[in-house]
Amino acid sequence: MINITSIAGLRARQGDPAYTAAKGGLEAFTRSLAVELAPEIRCNAITPGYFTTDANAPYLGKEEVKQFVENRIPLKRWGQPEEIAGAAVFLASNASSYITGHTLVIDAGLTVLF
Repeated sequence: MINITSIAGLRARQGDPAYTAAKGGLEAFTRSLAVELAPEIRCNAITPGYFTTDANAPYLGKEEVKQFVENRIPLKRWGQPEEIAGAAVFLASNASSYITGHTLVIDAGLTVLF
């Protein structure tokens, strides 16, 4: 099982407490399911950062968002949806057979930048 969360589950931003709580709860749920369903089912989560999706399309051209990406994301760009696919394939494959309860962050280094 692979749940999709958000970096909002790791961080908080003003004006969005329900989304932050929901994504943080999904990460906790992932860990709980990993314990409950083991050893038959592995349960992990993927936590995307800034990705160019239809939902984010209105933000792509905004200058303040462009500056945020350039100043705060170490790789200095938005992620592409296909960049999540490799992580999902890995977590779904036997290559990750000893991984459960893990949240894999895919955010170009945003959440590790101080």
